[in-house]
Amino acid sequence: MARLDSFLRLVVEQAASDLHFSAGTVPTIRHDGDLLRLPFRTMSETETRRFLLEILTPEQRTRFAAQNEFDFVYALEGIGRFRANYFQQARGMGAVFRIIPDTIPSVADLGLPPAVKKLTEIANGLCLVTGPTGAGKTTTLAAIVSEINRTQPRHIITIEDPIEFIHTPMRSLVTQRQVGIHAESFSAALRSALRESPDVIVVGEMRDLETIQLALSAAETGVLVFGTLHTNSAATAIDRIIDAAPEEAREQVRGILSVLLRGIVAQHLVKRSSGEGRVAVLEILLQSFAVSHMIREGKVHQIDGLLQSSENAGTGMISLDTCLLNYMRQGIITVEDGLRIAKDPEHLRQMTLDIAED
Repeated sequence: MARLDSFLRLVVEQAASDLHFSAGTVPTIRHDGDLLRLPFRTMSETETRRFLLEILTPEQRTRFAAQNEFDFVYALEGIGRFRANYFQQARGMGAVFRIIPDTIPSVADLGLPPAVKKLTEIANGLCLVTGPTGAGKTTTLAAIVSEINRTQPRHIITIEDPIEFIHTPMRSLVTQRQVGIHAESFSAALRSALRESPDVIVVGEMRDLETIQLALSAAETGVLVFGTLHTNSAATAIDRIIDAAPEEAREQVRGILSVLLRGIVAQHLVKRSSGEGRVAVLEILLQSFAVSHMIREGKVHQIDGLLQSSENAGTGMISLDTCLLNYMRQGIITVEDGLRIAKDPEHLRQMTLDIAED
């Protein structure tokens, strides 16, 4: 057994999510969002390299040496699977390992609202899952793919870096491709996917203009496309896609997006007030005439106001702050933790005072 395996075993035993293992620091785990240092010594550069390189194949070592960064999945028999990111930093080599759950959670397991499940029933268009790093986007996307796989006869193609959750075909045919192994890049895999008779394409990360353009082209051909972005809200996700295009093409992208966008799920993870785990706090934007008009006319800044006004009209849309308020009322999260990620913390603080007075 590799020496690093004992640290990964500890991550699982402590029900933590991540192991941070870098030269110049003490090995650290992340538990319910908090960083906790392990009772171990500060790692030297030589010692860190020895620990981390021990679990790599010769091919993986060569790739890391050439790129100074590398993503892969490490399987530890009897313990679990981990998404690993290796990198070079100021003090030397480092890595972060994130545990991949053994089973794919369902939409119900994650407590996602009916509006998210409805996105799986759409025939075509573009759906986005957004949020900061570590917000659970991959898990939500896996639950969405699993729901389609379980209920509909479709061909689902996923493009990932690396492949995390393994989907066993049920009603759907599922093809999973990993960037760097099965395809040169996200854009190359997307271009190929369009020739593979897809019904659903899942893009692990829409990183660059070419990938975004190909995702929009796929949606235009009648495919249902799911993708992720590292943005904190629905409005900023739309802006990110538009701003990725050259200035002379942005009006055209706005027009295409106004027609193709079916929904955006923007999520954050917040610690439960019970101290046991975290809960996904969601902002949900769905296609409507008003949303399409705002995108087409360059009025994306008005979407936050629309979410505030639409959420009680049975549309399924909800703003981040309203979701936070609901969780506070139910005692699922604390006021302090909710205010930390609120868009308008002062307004939300006043709402919590009103609740206390009632």
